[in-house]
Amino acid sequence: MTTILGLFFIFFARIADVSIGTMRILLLVRGMRLKAAMIGFCEVCIYMIALSIVLGGGQLSMIELVFYAGGFAAGNYIGSMLEEKMLSGYALVEVIAESSPLIAEKVENLREAGYGTTVLQGEGKYGKRMILKIVCERKKINIVLNMVKGLGFIYISDVKSVTGGFFANKGK
Repeated sequence: MTTILGLFFIFFARIADVSIGTMRILLLVRGMRLKAAMIGFCEVCIYMIALSIVLGGGQLSMIELVFYAGGFAAGNYIGSMLEEKMLSGYALVEVIAESSPLIAEKVENLREAGYGTTVLQGEGKYGKRMILKIVCERKKINIVLNMVKGLGFIYISDVKSVTGGFFANKGK
């Protein structure tokens, strides 16, 4: 398939699989492992079809393709699970909420549970806001999220490293 059409197919297939690969990596970084695995399956299918054209004249077993792509997808999924379990790390959970007595109660609950919580005052479009900054171990993000659920805008970012601060539950 060394026709002009074949060459363009190979060219655009590589653009597609590299672009999909970029999306897969971004999804993995954001913890969306199932979506990343599904996209990875498509990525490898496109790659293998293009590669079979380049190396083998288009000879490709569909069952082998499905198993190869499935292995790649499962590897992405399992690899991200292992990374989450094995690598210790920290995350910053930030909550921007309307200033209220409920916020003070939630802050106290977080602190009693051993999560150092810094509170800042801010101002939003509709008035005063409280900004809660909670640095926690990544494996405890869901616990913190359950404690602050429904308070307002919540976002999570990775923390490269930490020194000092309050980590009462560290090591447990």
